[in-house]
Amino acid sequence: MQYKLNVNGKPVSVDAEPGTKLLWVLREQLQLTGPKFGCGLAQCGACMVLLDGKRTFSCQIPIEGAARRKVTTVEGLTDATGQALKQAWVAESVPQCGYCQSGQLVSAADLLAKNPRPTTDEIKDHMNTNLCRCGTYPRVVKAIVRASRVG
Repeated sequence: MQYKLNVNGKPVSVDAEPGTKLLWVLREQLQLTGPKFGCGLAQCGACMVLLDGKRTFSCQIPIEGAARRKVTTVEGLTDATGQALKQAWVAESVPQCGYCQSGQLVSAADLLAKNPRPTTDEIKDHMNTNLCRCGTYPRVVKAIVRASRVG
């Protein structure tokens, strides 16, 4: 079947079997490799995207659930907040292996869209959906605080 959606601000049309997870459409058909497969159970956050502006585990959303909706991947975080987050990530040396970083950035963008000046506790609470095997959580918090001060 053919599905139409808006990905990173551009209308796209994809052919997929009903039930195909959004993650696989993004990665395999649209070549957007920011969202990663981590667990397939909505427990690690590596696949996180914004769906109509709300963070969503793309490994759990069937393509028909994303049809006619706005999908933003880490590649689409190009607004001032997205740029501030990416710069803060570098400044705070957040990435190590980097596998979780796309999902972390998407979750952080979701947080700052809802709460432009979060407290450390609010950051920790919001980011608890994203796992990092390298344990860079303190750097993630510092980066989000830094990005929240921009603008």
